Amino acid sequence: MVIYFGKNALTSGPVLNILVLICAIILVLLAALVLIRISDADPIKNRLVLFTLIAIFAIVAIIWIKLVPQTQFSDFKAFWHNAPRALSGKSIYQMDNDYFAKWAYQTGFLVYVMAVVKIFGHHIIAIQLLNVLYQALILLVMYQLVVKIFNNVKMARLSVLLLMIDLDWFALNSQTNNQYLGMLLFLVTFYLIMLNKYWSFGLAGLTLGLGSIIRPIAPVVIAGIVVFAVIYLLISNNKFHVDAIWKLLLTLAIYFVVFSGAGMAIKSSGLNGYGLSNRDSEWKFVIGLDYNSRGVYDQAMVDRFDLKDTRDTMSKKEYSVIHENINYLNTNHKWFSLLWSKNSTLWAQNSTATDFTGFDQVHSAKATGLMRRAAYMGTVILIIFSWIGSLRLFKIKFSNNIYLLLLTLMAYAVVQLLIEVQGRYRLELVPVIAILGSVGLYTVVQLISQKWRGNKSHNV
Repeated sequence: MVIYFGKNALTSGPVLNILVLICAIILVLLAALVLIRISDADPIKNRLVLFTLIAIFAIVAIIWIKLVPQTQFSDFKAFWHNAPRALSGKSIYQMDNDYFAKWAYQTGFLVYVMAVVKIFGHHIIAIQLLNVLYQALILLVMYQLVVKIFNNVKMARLSVLLLMIDLDWFALNSQTNNQYLGMLLFLVTFYLIMLNKYWSFGLAGLTLGLGSIIRPIAPVVIAGIVVFAVIYLLISNNKFHVDAIWKLLLTLAIYFVVFSGAGMAIKSSGLNGYGLSNRDSEWKFVIGLDYNSRGVYDQAMVDRFDLKDTRDTMSKKEYSVIHENINYLNTNHKWFSLLWSKNSTLWAQNSTATDFTGFDQVHSAKATGLMRRAAYMGTVILIIFSWIGSLRLFKIKFSNNIYLLLLTLMAYAVVQLLIEVQGRYRLELVPVIAILGSVGLYTVVQLISQKWRGNKSHNV
């Protein structure tokens, strides 16, 4: 992030960018100081503070929706325009290489969009307001996760503060986006597993299955859960807990039943003959291992393929290009350079989420520039305090439950090194970074408060 910020923010208007960053950090520190100074002894007051923060966020999020056009972009457009077609009985694909044929797993979220359209009509505001609701619930669940892990209400407040000011995170609430509902379900899954009860592991299987139907990244989440269960639940306090195995198997069994059942239901309904399968997993590697594009979507690569080919023909061409990319990386020793660039795209650079909102189509270039600067500053602040928080973990006590989040984060980061990457793909894990950031922000504010009180008593 330091390298990216230096190359971009400090080469174009460096003085303004530095001043904006300093002012933003000061404002965040002042807001954090206010939140920390509010007593956490009264549960009613704690709930009042939390719901005030969430209410402020909801108002800002709705204002943002009004600032951007109703137009849907990229994959979001495919969901929104195919929902009424599917409801009227029309096929969602014409050939076996169309969007919903090769990436049939996206049909799960399409069913959700169809349900919303069926209930509220084909009005995008319904999707948008539901996205705001999910974002508000994400803040609530994240707050509970922090309390569960650190037993610190004030720190939980700061996690909400850091996430709610990150425009890069909430900007896509104007789109038919599956990330927010999926994110909510996965966070609830984490919380249920932390409760460490048979019933909670059972419910975790349900939420994990539903989350995967909406946002198909369950393999990464499952990897984090399995490793966490083996290391921190199976062997705990120098004792072997065999019940951890049964709890884990219960979660995985229910997940499998829910996800497989949904796939069979979609297939038998005639909506998608391929169920919830992934018939084009190769494409993510075609893009992800392309050194010329540094692993991000590139139209030049797309143009190398005839999208009207059958899936079988397309698959053979994709495998050929993957081998071509790997040979280039091996021959020219470009693996490290590619992986470094992809890691920067995912975690350090502007998420480009705001580019998918059409803000620039209805506002001036100056206003768009200011908006992008504000969005990125939210990310910079989040990353800075998450760094501090990560280091602080070596000094403070906390529940082992945090490793469930960190292991999932690491699994996600590793997978993204190999497949297509976009800045907006980090949105699912931004709440985890915000939790780390809350530790860092709490630490900094505490240090400032201690020095302030020390100087004040010395002067007296």
